[in-house]
Amino acid sequence: MASISEMSFWQRIIFLLQQYGSSYLKGAGTTLVIALVSTFIGCLIGFAVGIVQTIPLDPKRDSKVKRLLIQLSKILLKAYVELFRGTPMIVQAVFIYYGAAQVFDIHLGMWQSAFLVVSINTGAYMAESVRGGIISVDPGQMEGAKAIGMTHFQAMVNVILPQAFRNIIPQIGNNFIINIKDTSVLSIISIVDLFFVHKSVAGAYYTYFESATIVMAIYLTMTLIASKLLNLWERYLDGNDNYELVDKMDIGNQMHSAGRSAVR
Repeated sequence: MASISEMSFWQRIIFLLQQYGSSYLKGAGTTLVIALVSTFIGCLIGFAVGIVQTIPLDPKRDSKVKRLLIQLSKILLKAYVELFRGTPMIVQAVFIYYGAAQVFDIHLGMWQSAFLVVSINTGAYMAESVRGGIISVDPGQMEGAKAIGMTHFQAMVNVILPQAFRNIIPQIGNNFIINIKDTSVLSIISIVDLFFVHKSVAGAYYTYFESATIVMAIYLTMTLIASKLLNLWERYLDGNDNYELVDKMDIGNQMHSAGRSAVR
């Protein structure tokens, strides 16, 4: 058998796939798990932060203590958003994994650190998306909900957020795809993801270009599939484009039947 240095480009790629194909797949699985779980947790964080940031303050109805607490919360959450949006994820990973143990004596495992870093990073980006989605809903919706007796929380959960959620679905998808790619920086804390496998294989045989070609193809496949599934989800939520016209007489009969049932 010829040595790897004597092989052609495609022969080296086939050799790497034969020798390390399972390792590449395991690394891709790790990447997907971290991206999927962290995107979900990040969305929950983003919704919580976005809701707090859009809480209105009424000097006439709210007490000074309540206004002070809400304003303080908004300041702290704004600082969190700016901090994690304004610094690279790789620096955040190093800070949390190594810094927490050294400075605060908090020893987090690699997986705990990975999920924490990607989740809070995603939450910072989602917070602004949620805030924008809430603001984009017609203010009359909130006024109408409060007019029928809903509290701010009830109106937000039952009226505003369902409409805002539809507006920010594309951003959720974008963050998931970004996380698939950006989890590669977690190799800095020894997470055995797809990029970590690439570095190990390339270092063993000095096949950096060949291994990078395989890894790029896997990343591209994952992101394309994720993008396609997200597009299908958006279409499903949009519903059918064809709407059947309902006869006014049928509507009247239905309302009449409903009224008789209510009387009974």
